[in-house]
Amino acid sequence: MNRIRSGLSFILLGLLWGSSFVAIEAGLPYFPPIIFAALRYYVAGAAILVFAMITTEYWRPRSHQDWLVILIAGAFIIGGHHAFLYIGQQYISGTMAAIIISLGPILTMMFATLLLDESLTVRRIVGLILGFIGVTLIAGPADLLMITTSVLGSGLVFLAASAFALGSVLTRPYRTTMPVQSMQAWAMLLGAGLLHIVGVGTGEHLEAIQWTPSAVVSLAHLSLISGAVAFLLYFQLLDQHGPAEINLIGYFEPVAAALLSWVIFGRLVDLPTATGFIAIFGGFLLIKQKLVKQLIPIMRRM
Repeated sequence: MNRIRSGLSFILLGLLWGSSFVAIEAGLPYFPPIIFAALRYYVAGAAILVFAMITTEYWRPRSHQDWLVILIAGAFIIGGHHAFLYIGQQYISGTMAAIIISLGPILTMMFATLLLDESLTVRRIVGLILGFIGVTLIAGPADLLMITTSVLGSGLVFLAASAFALGSVLTRPYRTTMPVQSMQAWAMLLGAGLLHIVGVGTGEHLEAIQWTPSAVVSLAHLSLISGAVAFLLYFQLLDQHGPAEINLIGYFEPVAAALLSWVIFGRLVDLPTATGFIAIFGGFLLIKQKLVKQLIPIMRRM
């Protein structure tokens, strides 16, 4: 029974996180993009902070290390990542965005090699090349003298994946015992504040929001369902199986996004996009070969 429950939790988390890309696509016509992201993480961050206050005494930052990790995560993993993601999704579908975001582990390896002097083997180089081939296939052919909307959107979402990967690498040198739910909550709230400042600075304002039923449903889903509820499920899986499993959930998200996009918008994934996903996933398998071997026994137990 525990195996079935764990497997269902794994699938549900992938569906919830994958659905966020579709919800962003559905809500963008009604919100300024950066303010949209800020509102999502104000609500999600507050909800998870309440959860942290209930479940742990260590819910407030206690050291400079805590604040440094929160600052890096808030600026890069929440702020930079979602600013580029929400702007980019104005030009490409949620499914395409989800596939490009799955490039994250490959980019993390690249930044770790550049910044932390991790070894760059032939296998990792091939994996990195496969990842970039995948993004190129998704973006589609472009005229040398003209940037198409698909290329622009793919480029922005690629920057989103890069910001997340860079933030993940920059936090590695710092040691903190702060519980993950507390860290996530403060990073979300800080990131939301930074997003709000950037949004206002670029001319966005709350008055531009069109509070239609679709807008409310989209924001509520992003904040509470694929935000707070999904992260609570994430914390549960983290306690049961450790962080390795989350690497594979990231590759279920594009599948979930594609299925939901087909159901909601009637949009099917084209061949170049599907091929791009296969290339990115192949790159991940090459780079994370040891991790995949470690995960096989875990998946069998589920």
